[in-house]
Amino acid sequence: MAANIATARQGAKVLGLAPVDVRNFKDMQAAADECAKELGGIDFVIAGAAGNFLASIKELSANAFKSVMDIDVLGSYNAFKATASYLADSAAKCREKKQPSPSTGGRIIFISATMHYTGAPFQTHVVAAKAGVDALSNNIAIEYGPLGVTSNIIAPGPIQGTEGVDRLFPSNSRESSIRSQPLGRYGSVTDIADATVYLFSKTGSYVTGAKLVGE
Repeated sequence: MAANIATARQGAKVLGLAPVDVRNFKDMQAAADECAKELGGIDFVIAGAAGNFLASIKELSANAFKSVMDIDVLGSYNAFKATASYLADSAAKCREKKQPSPSTGGRIIFISATMHYTGAPFQTHVVAAKAGVDALSNNIAIEYGPLGVTSNIIAPGPIQGTEGVDRLFPSNSRESSIRSQPLGRYGSVTDIADATVYLFSKTGSYVTGAKLVGE
């Protein structure tokens, strides 16, 4: 994956750090420290760890529920906790310039979802986990805002060509699912990438504690 990401921009330096278990804080701290050492700091973080499968409450074991909570909520917390000091340092450097620079930093985005806004059958574990991720982002925005760090949510709906859509939306029911989308289509990976660029850019410098829904 690191090799593929490196092709996005000529001269980009990409680190492939594995294995890293987001549920293990020591793993995450070691990965963050290695990134900072090799790249000179950490300006931006995307916390997107997630686990999902279909299960009714009747079929959902306590261990299965805990597994998704650990990956999504604890994993997201560990991602921030491991990088918080680096993000604060990055934000401080930008603040010293009295205004956001083209290389603004000190920002984190959590990848959430939209199903927990209304509830979704067979997704109790995910609904609970993503609600927790949203709450986590809000509190980070409040506690780390005075340090110049922004914390936001990107909440994608179904995104075409992703594993999630392929597994959760069978091809025989996809047409009706697409018709249910307000824009009459699934989102694209580019749609979410553009949302990320906005929140990490100078234009998004005064946006924090927000949920950017892509559905």
